[in-house]
Amino acid sequence: MSDVVGLVLAAGAGRRFGGPKALARDASGRPWLQLAHDALAEGGCPHVTVVLGAGAEEARSLVPDGARVVVAPDWQRGQSASLAVGLRALPPAAAVAVTLVDLPGQRAEAVARVVRGASTASLRRAVFAGRPGHPVLLGRDHWSALLDVLAGDEGARPYLRVHDVTAVDCTDLGGGQDVDR
Repeated sequence: MSDVVGLVLAAGAGRRFGGPKALARDASGRPWLQLAHDALAEGGCPHVTVVLGAGAEEARSLVPDGARVVVAPDWQRGQSASLAVGLRALPPAAAVAVTLVDLPGQRAEAVARVVRGASTASLRRAVFAGRPGHPVLLGRDHWSALLDVLAGDEGARPYLRVHDVTAVDCTDLGGGQDVDR
């Protein structure tokens, strides 16, 4: 069993953005999927799973070799549908570090900081200038209970609100801002 695996949620239609963010690239042409994968992999997650939805067929070619791809058939239901599909597809691990594709500035150092000392009971999240962000670390002990309550487009947010989540300050690392437009 691996200590920590990575999960990239990249299934949304990106309506405010103008199209699926799974197809987006940075100014140098690097796919955001590559950036999210690399931040997780270089931050301590040897196995990364990517959840696709809108634009899945086109986006699949942008997923780095070695990453596992799963498609959320009901991605239109929101982030919770993608997270559920992703959690069910993970290999055995003590915990998962979850990030979103629309954080092209996220750095491996933030992932490393959040996953440090991970256990099956861990519940941690990056915080940027006092605002909760990603990655979010979910210890295996939380997966089943989280799957039971996932709904809508909030992902794990409601679950995290009512549990003792350790905030990991990553303000100095930047990269906590999602890109919606």
